[in-house]
Amino acid sequence: MKLYTTRRAPNPRRVHWVMAEKGIADIEVVEIDLLAGEHRAPAYRDRVGVSHVPALELDDGTCISESVAICRYLEALHPEPNLFGRDPKEQAVVEMWTRRAEMYLATPLMLAVRHTHPALSALEPARPDVAEYNRAMAERFMKTLDRRLADREFIAADRLTMADIVAVVGIDFGRLIKYRPPAELEHLDRWAAALRQRPAASAGL
Repeated sequence: MKLYTTRRAPNPRRVHWVMAEKGIADIEVVEIDLLAGEHRAPAYRDRVGVSHVPALELDDGTCISESVAICRYLEALHPEPNLFGRDPKEQAVVEMWTRRAEMYLATPLMLAVRHTHPALSALEPARPDVAEYNRAMAERFMKTLDRRLADREFIAADRLTMADIVAVVGIDFGRLIKYRPPAELEHLDRWAAALRQRPAASAGL
């Protein structure tokens, strides 16, 4: 298998983090230069189907290009440590919080960064109004997470799950524009600091 990726980007980092948690080291890593437009080249786009990273190319040529879908596939091949839920109820709860983390936190912060960081204007013209709107949206959900984490170590289960990875990677991407969550969100800050101490947290950076 081949993983098409780029360093520091949030979605590829999710996959690298999952691989590190599971000890997966037998996937060939192929770096794609986004600022040079390699993801838009016909050879890549035609292989993957979209101009996105990450993408996992299987041995039979099948390409999976969404980060959570890639991580689900890896979980099926390497069930431990479990990151998506052990039974139907836990799987539903992990899915619920993963989707919330994606839609209400990670994606808005990615848009805030994309429309603020000068270097990323090569990908899309900057829109400060879009950046501000999405930053505010992410911070509303951070308050929800702060309440959730008041008496919990992790978001969705009694251990690390995909929901935690999606959320903290989204928050960390904000560092490209020197963003920090509001200081009063102490439970969120404790949770994020603990996750960053995990050995797997540095994967993909």
